[in-house]
Parts: sequence; structure tokens; C-alpha cells
Amino acid sequence: MQVTESLNEGLKRALQITVSKGDLNNKLDAKLEQLKGQVRINGFRPGKVPAAHLRKLYGKSAMSEIVQELITVESQSAITERKERPAYQPDINLSDNEKDVDGVLAGTADLKFDVVYEIIPSFEIPDFKKIKAEKLVAKVADKEIDDAITDLAKNYQDFKANKKGSKAKDGDKVEINFAGKVDGKSFEGGSADNVPLELGSNSFIPGFEEQIIGAKVGDELEIKVTFPADYSAENLKGKDAVFDVKVNEISSPVKSVIDDEFAKKLGLEDLAQLRERITEQLSGELDNASRQKVKRALLDELEKLVDFELPEKLLEQEFDAIFAQVKEEMERAGTSFEDEDTTEEKATKEYKLIAERRVRLGLLLAEVGEQKEIKVPDEDVNQALIAQVRQYPGQEQEIIEYYKNNPQAVAQIRAPLFEEKVVDYILELADISEKTVSREELLKTDDAEEEHVHGPDCDHDHEDK
Repeated sequence: MQVTESLNEGLKRALQITVSKGDLNNKLDAKLEQLKGQVRINGFRPGKVPAAHLRKLYGKSAMSEIVQELITVESQSAITERKERPAYQPDINLSDNEKDVDGVLAGTADLKFDVVYEIIPSFEIPDFKKIKAEKLVAKVADKEIDDAITDLAKNYQDFKANKKGSKAKDGDKVEINFAGKVDGKSFEGGSADNVPLELGSNSFIPGFEEQIIGAKVGDELEIKVTFPADYSAENLKGKDAVFDVKVNEISSPVKSVIDDEFAKKLGLEDLAQLRERITEQLSGELDNASRQKVKRALLDELEKLVDFELPEKLLEQEFDAIFAQVKEEMERAGTSFEDEDTTEEKATKEYKLIAERRVRLGLLLAEVGEQKEIKVPDEDVNQALIAQVRQYPGQEQEIIEYYKNNPQAVAQIRAPLFEEKVVDYILELADISEKTVSREELLKTDDAEEEHVHGPDCDHDHEDK
């Protein structure tokens, strides 16, 4: 094998690798020798097929396998020998000239291919002990626990059938039959019988529930509504509809008594245990919000401490992913850049800066993880995988098979776990002060939302390298 460097500019590298036709033919002869004892060809005893005949029958297919293997092995070997770390899977460029390809497969021409990649930049790891950041924390108040239990009680609300002749009012539960039409025609999912509906829950099309208020059992109504412009069914978006509705039952809510018996309905021992569970849930929510905000504060400080050249392809991939998501969300919401008081050009510049931040911090976290040998236990990955599978009830086996057959998909599950462990390591070294704030301030939505950063090794744990 001969390796020639054709590009060495900044982080960019390009190597031209040549495997002589002599080496190709030697490997082909060895492979055909293996095949000799395996194939069965009419007219020849096992192991006695002439090499020339084997080459004629299997030469091209065997050489094709040899070429694929050589490209993988020799490109990796060349990069390893240079002691370089590619920032991503190198691009392999082969001649697409039919004459060149035929020559290689026939063993009459050298195999030549280019390996193009960018390397991970060299940079110094900052002194994390000099980093200062503030961690916002909040405590769960008794009123918040009371409010949460009250809301929970509404979800388990008991209802009592109304007296004959009484009219439905907001907050009542009705049971109805309905049949809807758009443009005079019935549509899929537009009809059903004995459907429970809590008036005021806004679970039906806007304007539907309000038109049932004042109706009595046995009443037949004609309800006119308009499907929202962002309705899930494409054929119904913005369409006017008419529903024939019959009221079968009306019942009114019974005031809930929040006591030990109510807790037992939920499978708990008593009200004290219910309060304990609610407290744990609310505390977890606050802890998660606190964690994400201190992480963002830490990343802000880290960004000030590092500045190095970034691999162009990583930047391009990150920007493309971000911008595609932005456009998808805008399309789903039916908005434009102008609606956001900006232009696509300005937005592009803004998201390119975000992509730069993510890639730079991703490279930093990846380097810290490697130097400090931070690992993600398989148990953590399995737990995250189980959580992912549970999002697809009824398809569990298919999802498990998908991950079994796609290592890259498992790497995407491992990546955020690895990132969090590296962040934990840095937080332990940094000077973190705590500030107590209200629940509202801690949960306030702003730019300090959860952020995942991306680098070459944030897509897999370093033990997989």
C-alpha cells in the first residue's frame, strides 16, 4: 500500500491510497484458494477446480469483496499511522470511470482511492476550578402541594346523574351521540355513540361544547363548528362542519373530599402518603429545572474559555439539523420568518452561531470525557432504551430489533447520557453558588432551556472508538 498526502490545510486532510494490482491479485489468489474447497462445480471433483476456471466464475465478485475490505482496513490503518483523530467518518472517493472499475475488478489495474476528512482540533482544557456559576434552587411550598392534589382530584371527579328535565351547564358531564358532516358528506372519525364529554374541558373542536350548554336529556342539536387551521387531519383543516348531536345523559360533579379514602382510591395508604408522593414529584420537577439552568450557565462560562478552529463538515451538519427543525416547526405552526420579525438571512446567521457554540462545546466535552475516561455504564443505556421503547406501546419488539441492528441508534441514546456525566464532572470542580428563587422564576421559560451540545464523540462513548 502506498499513501500520499494530497491535502494538509488547517483541519482538512486528504490522502490518496494506492494498492498495487500485484497485491490485489495475491489477495484474490488466496481467496480463490479458500473457495476451491468450498464450491461444488459440475464436472470437477471437490478441491480440484482449476484456478483459472474459479477466477472466471468468481473472480469479479471475490475481487469486489477484497476491494471493499481493503478500503475499510487501509484507510483506517493510514489514519492510525498518522496518529490523527477524524472528526467524523472519513469520505471515501473512488473513480467512477467504468474502465477504471473494470480494470481493478479484473486485477489489471491498481486500486486507487482518496480518503477525505477533517481532524479534531487540538486545544487546552480550561481549569474548571476557576469557573463560577450560579445555581437557582426552589423549595416546594405547602400551597403547591395542596393545589396539585386539588387538580388531581378533578381528574378523579365523581359525577351524579341530574334530575329529569335539568339543563346541562359548564362543568357537567354529558354522554352524547354525534354524526358530523363536511361539505354535506360524512368523514372518517366524525361519528360515534355514547361518548362521554365534560363540558368546559375543551377536548372537542372549539365551539362544540358551548353549544351543548342548556340542553336536556333527549334533546337533538345541530352544532356548527369550524376545524382549526392547524388540525391534525389535513383534509379537515379550516373546514366548516355540522354535527347532529343527541344528548343521552347529563350528570353533575360531586364535590371531592380529599381525605384518606381518596388516597386509597389511588392505591396509596393514606393522605399523608399521597402528599409525600406529590412532594417528590414536584421536587423532581424543580430539581430538573435547576439542573438545566445551572448546566446552561456552566456552558456559557465554558464558551468564554475556549476558542479554536472547528471542522467545517461538523458545523454544516449541525446547522442543517437545527435549521431543518426550525423550518419544520414553522411549517407546522403556519408561520414565517417575517412573523418572527426577522428574515431567513438573519435567522441563518443566528442559527449558524448556535451551531458553532454547540459544536465547540461538544468537542470540549468529548475531549474532557476522553481524558478523564468518563464512561456510560451499559445499565444506564439499557434503562434509557427501555424508556424509549415504552413510548411505542404495541411495537416494543420491533423497536428493540431496530436498536439491535442499528449501533448508531444506540449511540444516539448513549450520547446525552455521556454529555450529562461530563457536565457532572465539571460541576463538581467548578465554584457553584446557590440562589433560592420562587418556583415561578425557576420554571420560567427563557433561553436557559435544556441544551444538548454536539461533537464527534458526543455521538458515542469513548470506549467505542
